[in-house]
Amino acid sequence: METTSRLARKVEFGDFQTPIGLARRVADRVADLGFAPASIVEPSCGVGNLLFAAADRFPEFQRAVGIEVQPRYLETLGERRSGRADAERITLTLANFFAHDWSVALAALPGPLLVIGNPPWVTNAQLSAGGSGNLPEKSNFQRHAGMDAITGKSNFDISEAMLLRLSRLLASRDAVLAMLCKTNVARKVLVHIWQAGTPIRDAALHRIDSAAEFGAAVDACLFTCRFGATVTDQTARVFPSLGATAPSGRIGFRDGRLLANADMHDRWGHLEGDEVYRWRSGIKHDCADVCELEGTPGAWRTAGGAAVDVEPDYIYPMLKASDLGNGRVHAPRRWMIVTQRSVGEDTSKIAAAAPRTWAYLQANAARFERRASVIYRNRPPFSMFGIGEYSFALWKVGIAGLYKKIDFKVIGPHAGKAVVLDDTGYFVPCRSQEEAELVADLLNSDAAREFYSAFAFWDAKRPITVELLRRLDLRRVAAALGKSAALEQVLTAGAIYADCNVADSLWAK
Repeated sequence: METTSRLARKVEFGDFQTPIGLARRVADRVADLGFAPASIVEPSCGVGNLLFAAADRFPEFQRAVGIEVQPRYLETLGERRSGRADAERITLTLANFFAHDWSVALAALPGPLLVIGNPPWVTNAQLSAGGSGNLPEKSNFQRHAGMDAITGKSNFDISEAMLLRLSRLLASRDAVLAMLCKTNVARKVLVHIWQAGTPIRDAALHRIDSAAEFGAAVDACLFTCRFGATVTDQTARVFPSLGATAPSGRIGFRDGRLLANADMHDRWGHLEGDEVYRWRSGIKHDCADVCELEGTPGAWRTAGGAAVDVEPDYIYPMLKASDLGNGRVHAPRRWMIVTQRSVGEDTSKIAAAAPRTWAYLQANAARFERRASVIYRNRPPFSMFGIGEYSFALWKVGIAGLYKKIDFKVIGPHAGKAVVLDDTGYFVPCRSQEEAELVADLLNSDAAREFYSAFAFWDAKRPITVELLRRLDLRRVAAALGKSAALEQVLTAGAIYADCNVADSLWAK
């Protein structure tokens, strides 16, 4: 079992040492590129398994350099080097990656050059919270603007900063970068390289089982790319494992955007256009223990089992992402207290319209006040977001944002009321069952699913987003499937266009 000090160091330095067997397989993948380096460099080399595995795999190397910030690892490295026949060609240096003069260090090495490694799997926020000095200089290197620069979007993985610095230095060299890192880091680095117009070739992501190799529940890969090319097609092959010989697909970069599947985009990218229906998110309240109830009408209770005595006026059947994702849409198991029909609406009228509901809300006022999000500040008490007349459409087509699949569901009324979604789901409102079924049929077509799959990264926390859903032009899908007439018929009958203002009288009350 690890000691407390060792665990602390692992947290500070993102310290996941590469197993020797994995290090050798990484070196083998580099050799598969038909690449024979004259120089080998491992930044943040730890105990040096990757450095020595590469030296063993390419025994004709001229220089090998290991850079490490922790003296105890450098001491281990020195002991390991002393027993090797090639010890005189291996240099070990104690240095912080971000303080090291890499431009001078790399310029002194003969090419071709292999930079191989397993940089820290930790973010700058995690290091800062621990008081670590193992950080790059503060700069908005991702070029976020406004609030993004001072909120979570300015947080980044240390390995991302390291790989970006190395990629800039390697841009004009005959060099291979081979790094074990989080998969999302590899993709971000590729985007920066492609945006900069840096020519690379043989870019690839080989997925690895990080739980088996490192005991870490992280989506990770071996990221490789070769610099010194004359042109680049701005795609990277994706392999399902380190041992796979055939890729499962390609990611790519088109029109300034990263694609999850370049092949599907090449096939269906022409379906992108204006949204015909306005995609909406479900209701956000951040107070599930109060607002979400179980049971049947007149016998409601909280998830904890406490009876709730309220009028039915402000209670609606609801679906969560788990219901949408598992197809449980015909008999909702939960109910939601919905305090408003539009964002910012005065909630005090509930007191007269439903006094028992108001008393219940007042009894839980402290819980509402503890909601951390700034969106609730200076709003009426018990406010909600993602709320509008569209929320109360009797018919909807919805999808779960958290599930790793494209599967749209028709949602109809339940117990005489509109079914509402929580903020883990997205939907378009429809005016009839016929319209909802047509829209769902178009969205569940192979064409639409493959279009969305071109953009959806399934390892993301929320792979389905409103931004993704809005890219698809449903008219173009209908044209591709020979269903333009059917779609235009429901649109002409009064369907909800993206820019329509729908009168309250058209909605269920």
